[in-house]
Amino acid sequence: MKPHKITDRSIENMISVVLRIGVLVSGFVVLIGGVYYLALHGGELESHHVFRGTASIDRLVPQIVQGAIGLRPRSVIQLGLLLLIATPILRVAFSLVGFAIERDRAYVIITSIVLAVLLYSLASGAMQG
Repeated sequence: MKPHKITDRSIENMISVVLRIGVLVSGFVVLIGGVYYLALHGGELESHHVFRGTASIDRLVPQIVQGAIGLRPRSVIQLGLLLLIATPILRVAFSLVGFAIERDRAYVIITSIVLAVLLYSLASGAMQG
């Protein structure tokens, strides 16, 4: 059997699959969470006279994951949104791997910087929130 050669086209295809799957999975998770939320709370009347901020369980990643595992509807929706945010970051990581396989030093450096900035921005925003 002939070994599969990795080409620019195969890397592009892999990245497009990652993007499609990421968006579809995150959309499906948000949809399921939304339907579940409406099934539990759809008939409730909401008072718009008093502002109620978002609970920390809906703002912190570990609590969102724990709430989603516990089938808390808002946490399931938030998990879907986190997956949507993670999708382009994963795309950059896959691009970095592709450039490393191709031994394209300039693009590895540039993509590493982009990935570092994305991760730093995500981490610093999480520390403030």
